[in-house]
Amino acid sequence: MKKIICSLALLAFGITQAQETTTLGVPSTNGFNQGDLFVTGSIGIGSESTGDNKTNSFNISPKVGYFATPNIALGVALGYMSGKEESPGIPDVKTSEFAVGVFGRYYATPANSFSVFGELGVDYIHSKIEAATEDNSNAVRVALAPGVSYFISQNFALEAKFGILSYRTDNPDADGVENTDQFNFGLNLSDISIGAIYRF
Repeated sequence: MKKIICSLALLAFGITQAQETTTLGVPSTNGFNQGDLFVTGSIGIGSESTGDNKTNSFNISPKVGYFATPNIALGVALGYMSGKEESPGIPDVKTSEFAVGVFGRYYATPANSFSVFGELGVDYIHSKIEAATEDNSNAVRVALAPGVSYFISQNFALEAKFGILSYRTDNPDADGVENTDQFNFGLNLSDISIGAIYRF
């Protein structure tokens, strides 16, 4: 089996309403302050093949957040995922997922270059699977994940989230089909997401 996974950091654009103190015109320290507005996100492309069977995937997840207090940021999130499975002799299976939600983050030391944070998010998700027939479903997901952020310059920071604790309930758009409830706790490489923040 040959597997190629390419993860790219989405260079996100940050708009900062900074209230920084300066000395001789030089900003103080890197990091976030109360009142800051930021945009972050990640993007991923995946490809896997086993013989004549092929699977391709794409996902993108931009977020916008605002520091309501020195330690707490609140924001909105979007997400889009698409995938395609190809196997000889059977119809291709296409999947897509669109998500919109809200999140909150607590940063331990937001004004420093390096900080640990925890993120709690709630998302509404619409999913579609197309094969011989088309199936749609709607879901609500609640997820908690720890992360770290590090400013490598005055304006540019990298962030990563590790693992996830989540609950999801799916409601298929079909008569007579019951809901599906999922509880996940992940600590493997597929549960690591890397993103970027740029502020100016």
